Amino acid sequence: MVDQGIHITSAVSIPVIGDGDNGYGNALNVKRTVRGYINAGFAGILLEDQVSPKACGHTRGRKVVSREEAVMRIKAAVDARKESLSDIIIVGRTDARQAISLEEALWRAEAMADAGADVIFVDALSSKDEMRALCNTAKMIPKMANMLEGGGKTPILTPMELEELGFKIVSYPLSLIGVSISAMQDALVALKSGRMPPPASLPSFEDIKKVVGFDDYYEEESRYSISSSSSGSNLKAEQIKEMDTNVQSEGFLPASLSSVSTINKDSSSGDNSEEDVIVPYVLEESEDDSQTVSQSKIWSRVLRVKVTGTNGIVKLDVRIPAGFLDGLAKIVPGVAGVNLAALLDESSYTFQDDLESGKELLDINDGRGDRIQIFLE
Repeated sequence: MVDQGIHITSAVSIPVIGDGDNGYGNALNVKRTVRGYINAGFAGILLEDQVSPKACGHTRGRKVVSREEAVMRIKAAVDARKESLSDIIIVGRTDARQAISLEEALWRAEAMADAGADVIFVDALSSKDEMRALCNTAKMIPKMANMLEGGGKTPILTPMELEELGFKIVSYPLSLIGVSISAMQDALVALKSGRMPPPASLPSFEDIKKVVGFDDYYEEESRYSISSSSSGSNLKAEQIKEMDTNVQSEGFLPASLSSVSTINKDSSSGDNSEEDVIVPYVLEESEDDSQTVSQSKIWSRVLRVKVTGTNGIVKLDVRIPAGFLDGLAKIVPGVAGVNLAALLDESSYTFQDDLESGKELLDINDGRGDRIQIFLE
């Protein structure tokens, strides 16, 4: 929810209350949740007294935690807000109306207000009289109503009627998702029957682009446009050589590989100045030409990496180019510290053109007892 909250709050310019459910654990988890919602940019967080796993308050089988734990959740949220130097609004919700009784729900609502909740919400009230009773509890604290469209336990009232009862905030949780479901079902039925959805039900492509922000993107993109002639430049040969030296010293590539060269421009152009270019890694010349050939062939071969568990089940059996050893330890941590490049170089001395595939380079057991085998193919 924190990750989604960042996207939601950054997409709008109005305050957003995020549903923190039951805080996802004990008091310490509640504090962590509140801090996360603060960092996500929420203006408020709703916290309730249901047990885990929780569900919609208008469904059967609702259960709530004890009075003490319900109040402690609100106190923990208030402490997290204070420690974070935040002004996030804390909405205290109780589901005790359906789980226990109206009297219990009203007691918890007042206790949550005393614990520091800024707004009180009792879900699934069953009548206008019950809604009025809530508004007469902890009168100085704003009350929130939930209009569950489509037939929940609470009567559906207009905003004006809710205000007359004493409510200050109202949620309509199913309006957007409800009309979306209906529209998508109609569109799918039309497509299945070979028809397009009615044109009147579809916005134009230009309208869609405007809603999702294409116009703003195009405008901002134009602010940073550059001419093609000024884009791109080559690194200096000295910089590339330094990078290559660092790469070799870190052990990412065999010391026998080089990476930088300079070439002259086409002599037909009349310009004989040198131009810095990057060329593929090639083996340096060696006094022993046969060794150079062997190493070249070795590094062009394929490594088979096989990991077998203590129960005999093969956990991993993959093949990678021998020239790409970087990152193998991330896949198979057990080979960390093994100088595979040295093993390959050593194999080059005995390399023959007719060498059979499957030459074993390594056969060890890691700390968990898994057998790690690496073959040269």
